[in-house]
Order: sequence, then structure tokens, then C-alpha cells
Amino acid sequence: MFNKILIANRGEIALRIIRACKELGIKTVVVYSEADIYSLPVKFADEAVCIGPPPSSKSYLYIPAIISAAQITNVDAIHPGYGFLAENATFAEICEASGFVFIGPKPDSISRMGNKSVAKETMQKAGVPVIPGSPGVVHSLDEAVSVADSIGYPIIIKASAGGGGRGMRVVNNREELIRSFGVAKAEAGSFFGSSDVYIEKLLGKSRHIEFQVFGDKYGNVVHLNERECSLQRRHQKLIEEAPSPIMTSELRAKMGESAIKGAKAVNYLGAGTIEFLVDENFNYYFMEMNTRIQVEHPVTEESLCVDLVKEQIRVAAGEPLSVQVQEPKFWSIECRIIAEDPYNDFRPSPGKITSLHLPGGFGVRVDTHIFQEYQVPPYYDSLLAKLITWGMSREIAISKMKRALEEFVIEGIATTIPFHLKMMDNIDFRAGNFDTKYLERVDWRSI
Repeated sequence: MFNKILIANRGEIALRIIRACKELGIKTVVVYSEADIYSLPVKFADEAVCIGPPPSSKSYLYIPAIISAAQITNVDAIHPGYGFLAENATFAEICEASGFVFIGPKPDSISRMGNKSVAKETMQKAGVPVIPGSPGVVHSLDEAVSVADSIGYPIIIKASAGGGGRGMRVVNNREELIRSFGVAKAEAGSFFGSSDVYIEKLLGKSRHIEFQVFGDKYGNVVHLNERECSLQRRHQKLIEEAPSPIMTSELRAKMGESAIKGAKAVNYLGAGTIEFLVDENFNYYFMEMNTRIQVEHPVTEESLCVDLVKEQIRVAAGEPLSVQVQEPKFWSIECRIIAEDPYNDFRPSPGKITSLHLPGGFGVRVDTHIFQEYQVPPYYDSLLAKLITWGMSREIAISKMKRALEEFVIEGIATTIPFHLKMMDNIDFRAGNFDTKYLERVDWRSI
């Protein structure tokens, strides 16, 4: 087992990793920007190293500073968390070349799954169902028109190097495609450093269902069931749960087998997520793979009573998997509490938290890095906390969530708590009757 791990991240995920390390008897080093000097990860890590000014490009994304911090603190391994450099194959390579274990998959796996068109080709070869579309990168407008005409409109143009719900453009007809194709390529190049795009059929009403997978160094791969992630706004997840309201044991077995096939196709190591779209007829299609721990991993942990971050660390240290395929034990729901104003088109709301009360009680978990008087910086992701509840049934988990949201007090800035409270009483949500476009069709204030 490792003696010391450097955490190349910030916020609640950095604190989550610190806690796992402490329970495993591992010392921790956290890197931080000048904006995070008073943060809880800095307070609770064994050591902390400032790596630069607030902008991510000069701190959390600046690889030389992170590697230097790892060297001067004599760590064994580096945990990237999620976001920032977590899915950066070059960073993983540099970690390994510098003598540090990268707590995540091998660089080749990250590269193959990080390029969405290559990932789609890889899944097809592995026998995993994929959404109809181009077999790979679409290089010209003529090729794009040919693909779109063959699969039918509407379609979606996606950046091959995109991810996280970004780099996508919906096209409803040939005229729109002619106008949009060049723009989509330019946007891809500007945002992701590669102008490569590919095309997929835009499905009708569909669910976003993802499967947690885990692999070790001995070729063992398992899945740990699904997470329901369909409640989204602009492709960003807002509420997740495990299991999914639409899932059956038979469908779970089929999708889980496909997820394992996909992970084995890239010799996957560590924690990862295979994301699927499921249509109204329960046909499912590979969408993408996230080669890291997910923001929403706590719902899997609470539904199965497992610690995924500890498992990441054990597997990276060379231990065989200690988790196995099993049916869900409990129902768990997560609300992402974000520093955004839901009454003002969800605009970011940085600033000082003047008053704070965290909910608690049986079946309630709060993963957060905030505290009273905490200054929410404008430089990073606006996630403040993840509120997770669990119970023996979905109804119990929802009732606990409503109660916990009512107890959750954050003053001084706007948050998404009012939105989440409204959703807990929503008839469609309580019935499990929603899809990825639900929040585009309805005004949350009126439901």
C-alpha cells in the first residue's frame, strides 16, 4: 500500500480522497491555488503545496507545478479526482515517467476513450451497441451530408475530443447541417484543441443510464450496476440515483455485460463509467466512457455499501478487486447543490457564504468543502455540495431528500436548493417518468 498520495484536485472531491486515505492509513498532500488557501482540503491534508495563482491554467492544470510538488513531498502516487487533469493521457504518462503511480487507467485507455469517435469504433468492435451515425471522424461537409441523409434527421454533431456535455450541436435538416458543420468544427478546435467531429442520430425521448465499472491489474473487470442521470440541464446532470426507476434485472444483466465488454476492450484499470442512452423501447446504445471517478459515485456507494475511492487506491497499489457484481441493496438519490441562481436562468453565483446549516440524520450524507464565511471563487466549477440520501425504497429516499433539502441552509449566495425541493414534489419525478429533455420541455417553477 502507498505511504503518501498527492491529490491533484480541489473542493469536495479532494476532501473525499483525503478521508479515504486517512482511513487507509495513507498520508496526503494536497496542491492548491492562491484562491483556495483557506479551503478545507488544505486544512485537513497532512501537507499542502501552493502551485500558482487562481486561474486553472496557472495552477490545477499546470502539470510542471504538480509534478514538482509531488517530487518535493516524496509521494508514491497521484490521485487526479475528477475534472482538471483526470482524463488527460499526457498527465498520466508524465506521472508514470516521473516515478509516480497514476491512480486511474493507463494512458492508452484514456486516449482511446477520450477521443469519442475512436471510443465508438472500439465499442462497435467489442460488440457493444452504438448509436447509429458516422463510423468515425467526419472530415468534410459532403461526407457529413451523406451520413445524415443515410441515418435521417435530427442528428447531433459532436466534438471527438469533447466531453462533460460540451461540444455538441443539434441539426434538424440538411440546410442547418450546411450552416452548422463548419461552425461545429471551429468550436471543437477552439474548445478542445482538435477540430475533429463525428455525427450521431439524435434519439427521441431517451434516458441517460451509466454503469460503474472497475478493473484490476489481473484482468478482472466487474460492473457495480447503473446510475440514472437523465435529469439534466444543457447536458449537465442535476439529480442522479441508483438504481434507475426503469431498470429490470434482465436489462441490468444485458447492459452490465456490455459495460464489462467495453471496459475489457481497452484493458481497463481502476474506476470508470460506461454511459448509455436507453430509448423508449429499452434499446440501449453506448454514448461515451468517462475514465475516472464520477461526481455521482456516492449513489453507487450508498446503494451497495462500498467505498469506490478506497477501491481505486487499492487497485492502483496492485491489489485484486474486492468488489463484485451484485444487485442493489438500497435506493440512493443525489442532488448537486450548485452556486447558481435557478430563478435567473441558473446564472453562476459566487460570493461569501454568510450562514450555513448542513442537514443530517439517518440516511443522509453530505459531501462538501464549504463552511460558513467560505468565499466561493469565480474561477472554478460552481458545485458546492452533493446531498445524498438512501433508503430501502425510492419513496423513502425521496422523502429523506425532501426533508434534508428543507434543512439545508446556505445564505449569502444563490443555490439550486429551491429547484431540487421543487423536483422532490414533482409528479413526473416521483413516478420516474422523465428523460434527458424533460427540463427543456417544462419550466421547473411551474411543475
